[in-house]
Amino acid sequence: QVRLQESGGGLVQAGDSLTLSCAASGRTGTSYTIGWFRQIPGAERESVGSITRSGETRYPVSVKGRFTISKQNAGNTVYLQMNELKPEDTAVYYCALDPANRGGLIKESYRYWGQGTQVTVSS
Repeated sequence: QVRLQESGGGLVQAGDSLTLSCAASGRTGTSYTIGWFRQIPGAERESVGSITRSGETRYPVSVKGRFTISKQNAGNTVYLQMNELKPEDTAVYYCALDPANRGGLIKESYRYWGQGTQVTVSS
Protein backbone atom coordinates (compact mmCIF):
# COMPACT_ATOMS: atom_id res chain seq x y z
CA GLN A 1 0.00 0.00 0.00
CA VAL A 2 1.28 3.44 -0.94
CA ARG A 3 0.05 6.63 0.70
CA LEU A 4 0.59 10.14 -0.61
CA GLN A 5 -0.22 13.21 1.46
CA GLU A 6 -0.18 16.70 0.02
CA SER A 7 0.06 19.80 2.19
CA GLY A 8 0.71 23.51 1.88
CA GLY A 9 -2.29 24.67 -0.11
CA GLY A 10 -4.15 27.85 0.69
CA LEU A 11 -5.29 31.26 -0.46
CA VAL A 12 -2.70 33.61 -1.92
CA GLN A 13 -2.67 36.73 -4.05
CA ALA A 14 -1.57 36.98 -7.66
CA GLY A 15 2.19 37.28 -7.88
CA ASP A 16 2.79 35.39 -4.64
CA SER A 17 4.72 32.18 -4.21
CA LEU A 18 3.58 28.98 -2.56
CA THR A 19 5.28 25.65 -1.90
CA LEU A 20 3.37 22.40 -1.72
CA SER A 21 4.71 19.20 -0.16
CA CYS A 22 4.01 15.60 -0.99
CA ALA A 23 4.96 12.96 1.56
CA ALA A 24 5.07 9.40 0.27
CA SER A 25 4.88 6.43 2.62
CA GLY A 26 4.29 2.71 2.53
CA ARG A 27 5.52 0.31 -0.11
CA THR A 28 6.86 2.92 -2.48
CA GLY A 29 9.78 0.84 -3.64
CA THR A 30 13.21 2.35 -4.23
CA SER A 31 12.74 3.83 -7.69
CA TYR A 32 9.69 5.87 -8.62
CA THR A 33 8.55 9.12 -10.15
CA ILE A 34 6.42 11.69 -8.37
CA GLY A 35 4.19 13.77 -10.55
CA TRP A 36 2.24 16.88 -9.69
CA PHE A 37 -1.12 17.54 -11.31
CA ARG A 38 -3.92 20.02 -10.94
CA GLN A 39 -7.59 20.00 -11.70
CA ILE A 40 -10.43 22.48 -11.81
CA PRO A 41 -14.08 21.39 -11.83
CA GLY A 42 -15.21 20.15 -15.20
CA ALA A 43 -11.71 19.93 -16.65
CA GLU A 44 -9.19 17.19 -17.18
CA ARG A 45 -6.47 16.69 -14.60
CA GLU A 46 -3.34 18.24 -16.07
CA SER A 47 0.32 17.82 -15.31
CA VAL A 48 2.44 20.56 -13.78
CA GLY A 49 5.60 18.48 -13.68
CA SER A 50 7.38 15.39 -12.48
CA ILE A 51 10.58 14.30 -10.80
CA THR A 52 12.27 10.94 -11.03
CA ARG A 53 14.10 9.15 -8.25
CA SER A 54 17.40 10.48 -9.63
CA GLY A 55 16.07 14.04 -9.59
CA GLU A 56 15.38 14.52 -13.29
CA THR A 57 12.50 16.94 -13.75
CA ARG A 58 10.08 17.65 -16.55
CA TYR A 59 7.55 20.43 -16.91
CA PRO A 60 4.78 21.28 -19.35
CA VAL A 61 5.12 24.54 -21.24
CA SER A 62 2.24 26.03 -19.26
CA VAL A 63 4.26 26.28 -16.04
CA LYS A 64 7.87 26.01 -17.15
CA GLY A 65 9.95 28.75 -15.58
CA ARG A 66 7.44 29.42 -12.79
CA PHE A 67 7.10 26.02 -11.12
CA THR A 68 9.97 23.98 -9.69
CA ILE A 69 9.86 20.45 -8.34
CA SER A 70 12.49 19.24 -5.89
CA LYS A 71 12.93 16.48 -3.37
CA GLN A 72 14.71 15.71 -0.18
CA ASN A 73 18.09 14.06 -0.56
CA ALA A 74 16.95 11.50 1.95
CA GLY A 75 13.37 10.67 2.72
CA ASN A 76 10.27 10.57 0.58
CA THR A 77 9.08 14.16 0.41
CA VAL A 78 8.76 16.07 -2.84
CA TYR A 79 8.08 19.78 -3.16
CA LEU A 80 6.32 21.90 -5.73
CA GLN A 81 7.43 25.52 -5.57
CA MET A 82 5.12 27.83 -7.46
CA ASN A 83 6.17 31.38 -8.23
CA GLU A 84 4.40 34.31 -9.85
CA LEU A 85 1.06 32.69 -9.21
CA LYS A 86 -1.87 33.71 -11.38
CA PRO A 87 -5.62 33.37 -10.81
CA GLU A 88 -5.67 30.70 -13.52
CA ASP A 89 -3.40 28.57 -11.32
CA THR A 90 -6.34 28.11 -8.97
CA ALA A 91 -7.05 24.39 -8.74
CA VAL A 92 -6.82 21.32 -6.56
CA TYR A 93 -3.24 20.10 -6.71
CA TYR A 94 -2.44 16.41 -6.51
CA CYS A 95 0.74 14.43 -6.27
CA ALA A 96 0.94 10.97 -7.75
CA LEU A 97 3.43 8.11 -7.87
CA ASP A 98 4.55 6.07 -10.86
CA PRO A 99 6.28 2.91 -9.57
CA ALA A 100 7.86 2.38 -13.00
CA ASN A 101 9.81 5.66 -12.63
CA ARG A 102 9.06 6.81 -16.16
CA GLY A 103 9.26 10.50 -15.40
CA GLY A 104 6.26 11.25 -17.55
CA LEU A 105 3.60 13.93 -17.58
CA ILE A 106 0.67 11.68 -18.50
CA LYS A 107 -1.72 11.00 -15.67
CA GLU A 108 -2.41 7.45 -16.87
CA SER A 109 1.19 6.57 -15.98
CA TYR A 110 0.54 7.13 -12.30
CA ARG A 111 -0.90 4.41 -10.12
CA TYR A 112 -1.19 6.08 -6.72
CA TRP A 113 -2.73 9.45 -5.92
CA GLY A 114 -3.03 11.75 -2.96
CA GLN A 115 -6.25 13.42 -1.88
CA GLY A 116 -5.26 16.82 -3.19
CA THR A 117 -4.82 20.26 -1.70
CA GLN A 118 -6.66 23.40 -2.77
CA VAL A 119 -4.73 26.37 -4.09
CA THR A 120 -6.67 29.58 -4.66
CA VAL A 121 -5.05 32.62 -6.24
CA SER A 122 -6.96 35.87 -5.92
CA SER A 123 -6.53 38.72 -8.36
